[in-house]
Amino acid sequence: MARTDPKKDVVIIGLGWTGSILGMELAQEGLEILALERGPDRETVPDFEYPKVIDELKYGIRLGFMQKPKKSTLTIRRTLDEVAQPYRRLGSFLPGDGVGGAGIHWNGQTWRPLEIELRLKSYVEETFGAATIPDGMTIQDWGVNYDEMEPYFDRFEYMAGIAGKAGNIKGEIQAGGNPFEAPRSRDFPMPPMKQGVDAQMFAKTASALGLHPFPRPSANATQSYVNEYGMQLGPCNYCGFCERYGCANYSKSSPQTCILDALKRMPNFSYKVNSEVLKIELAEDGKTATGVTYFDEAAQEEVFQPADLVIVAAYSLHNVHLMLLSGIGEPWDPVQQTGTTGKNYSYQMNGATSLFFKDVEFNPFAAAGSNGISIDDYAISQIDFAKEGFIGGSYITAGISNGQPIRGISLPEGTPSWGASWKQGIGDWYGHAMSIGSHGSNMAYRDCYLDLDPTYTDPHGRSLMRMTFNWKDNDIRMTQFMRSKIEPIAEAMQPDSWQSSYKAEGAQYDVRPYQTTHNVGGAIMGTDPKTSSLNRYLQAWGQHNVFVMGASAFPQNIQYNPTGMVGALAYWAADAIRNDYLPNPRPLV
Repeated sequence: MARTDPKKDVVIIGLGWTGSILGMELAQEGLEILALERGPDRETVPDFEYPKVIDELKYGIRLGFMQKPKKSTLTIRRTLDEVAQPYRRLGSFLPGDGVGGAGIHWNGQTWRPLEIELRLKSYVEETFGAATIPDGMTIQDWGVNYDEMEPYFDRFEYMAGIAGKAGNIKGEIQAGGNPFEAPRSRDFPMPPMKQGVDAQMFAKTASALGLHPFPRPSANATQSYVNEYGMQLGPCNYCGFCERYGCANYSKSSPQTCILDALKRMPNFSYKVNSEVLKIELAEDGKTATGVTYFDEAAQEEVFQPADLVIVAAYSLHNVHLMLLSGIGEPWDPVQQTGTTGKNYSYQMNGATSLFFKDVEFNPFAAAGSNGISIDDYAISQIDFAKEGFIGGSYITAGISNGQPIRGISLPEGTPSWGASWKQGIGDWYGHAMSIGSHGSNMAYRDCYLDLDPTYTDPHGRSLMRMTFNWKDNDIRMTQFMRSKIEPIAEAMQPDSWQSSYKAEGAQYDVRPYQTTHNVGGAIMGTDPKTSSLNRYLQAWGQHNVFVMGASAFPQNIQYNPTGMVGALAYWAADAIRNDYLPNPRPLV
C-alpha cells in the first residue's frame, strides 16, 4: 500500500520552465507547494562547471542531460495499420532529464507566434476558404488571441532576458527588426547578439535580393542583466556549447539561471527529485483531482501526495501520457473522431542548404546557440495558401551555433564517412562551411496522435504511450517551397559548392536522426470541450483543479521554436489561477 504524505495546497509535476514559473507565482500567494521531479537535481554549480560540462562525448553524443529510454520512452508508428515499436535510442527528439528539464540543453531561440497562428483555422477559412484545408487536417484556433497574450510574452522575455531587435513596437515598424512580426509593447530587454561572418554574408545577400534580414531573438545574454526575481545573467562569451549542454557562464536563460535559486528561497516551496509521478488521482465522481501518486526512488515505494491543486508541468509528451493514464479527458479516436486527449500531436518541418567556401574562414568555435540572421518573408502570414497548395510557413536563418569537433562539421557530398579521405575532408572544410536553414510549421492531422500502447509497459507496469505520426503532403510541399526560396539565396552568395537536404514527396518519418525537441499537442487548448482537452486558461475541462502547462496545449505547431509561447502561456495560466481561480475554485469557462 502506498505511503500517504501530508497534504499540500499545490503539487507541481515537473520542475522545468513551466513548473518553475508556476512554483514562483503560486509561492508568492503563500500556498504550500511541493514540486515532484522524476530526474536528479541539477544546479549550475557543480553540474555545469567548466570545463567538465563541455565534454562533447558525454553530453553532445552520449546525451548526459537527456532522459534514457530504458527508464522513460514511448512507442512509435507511422500509420494506424503499423505495429508501434519502442523508441529505444534517442534520436529524433531529446527530452531533458532532471531539474530544469529541456530548459538546460536548449539553444535559446525564443520567438513569439504570429497573430494569425493563434487563430489559424479561422484565418484560413476567412482568407482562402474552408476548401483550402485538406481532408484529414484538423487544425484549430487556440482560444486566445495575440493582443491578450502580448503582456505575457513580454513578461517571459524580460524574466528570461531575451536579446534581440524589435521589428514592430505598437504598430510602428522598426528598422533592423522583423517587419512581419506582431506588435510589441516595447523592445527586447537586451540588444541582439554579435553575428559571425556567415550571418553577415547572408544578411548582405538577402538585403540585395529585396528581403528583410534581422537578428534572431536569443536567450543567450549580450550584457549583464538582473530579472524581476533578482536573478543575474552575465554576457555570453560565444563558447559554442549551448545545445545539449548546461551553461557554465550564467549566460543562457534556463530555469537554473532565471528562477530556481530565487524559488528555492521561498519558505513555502519544496521539491523532491527522483520522484516520478505515476498517476493523477481523481475523486470518486471524477470531477476533481485529490493529488498524485508518485514513486520515491530513494525509498523504493509508492507515495500518495494529497493536494488541492495539481499543476501538470512535465515535458509535453509526459503531460499527455499522465492524462491518458489518469482518465483526464476521453482518449482521441482517429477513426470515430471522438475524444480529445492525445489529439493533434504535431512536430516541426525543417530543411537546410549547406554552402562551402574554400577562401572564407567562419571561425565556428566562436558561436552561440541562437546567434544568426533570419528572414520572415515566407512566414505563414505572407503566403497565399490557395495558390501554393499548402498551409504553413517558415522562418529562414543563417547562423553557426557551434564548431564542436564531433557534431559540428559539415562536409561536401561524396566525402567518405571514415578513414584517410574523411580526415582529409575535415582538414579541408572545417571552418569553411555554413548553412541556411528553414524552420517550418507542422499542421495537425486526424491520424497523428498519442494514445496508450496495447502491448508495451514501463518499469512500473503502466502502458507506454504510443505516437502515431508521419509526414504529410501539405508539409512536404511547404518545405519544398522554402527550398525554392533558399537555393537562389545560396547561389547568389557564390559558394564553391552547395547541397540541400529537404524532405521530398514520399518521405517517411525517421526516428533516428535528431530533428527537433519540439513535440507539441495531445492536450490541446480551445473553447469547446468537444474539440479540446483544456480550456483557454489551460484548465482541464472535466477536473477544474488540474491545470496542464507546456507545448502539449498547442493545437498544431507554429513555424517558430515553441519556448516563447510555452513561457507566455505559463504566465497567462498563473495569472488566471492567482486572480480568478484561487478566490473561487471552479471551472473558469
